[in-house]
Amino acid sequence: MLVLSRKESQKIRLGDSIVITVVRLAGDKVRLGIEAPKEILVLRDELKPFETPSGVAAHDQAGNAQTAGVQNCKMETSHVA
Repeated sequence: MLVLSRKESQKIRLGDSIVITVVRLAGDKVRLGIEAPKEILVLRDELKPFETPSGVAAHDQAGNAQTAGVQNCKMETSHVA
């Protein structure tokens, strides 16, 4: 595992198409912004992806919309310590 230290507004690049930005630091919480192509699934570790029949929407326990097996997570509400 690569461990990096970053300050607010600093970025980390993964390959050519993924950028992670430290948006805000507040106490023991870090807010991250993730820029990635639509075909890359970005999912918080505590959420479990699940597939739905093609074209049928479903919702997870938190009420986040799910379509065709792709999670639409509200990343602005997640915090990584």
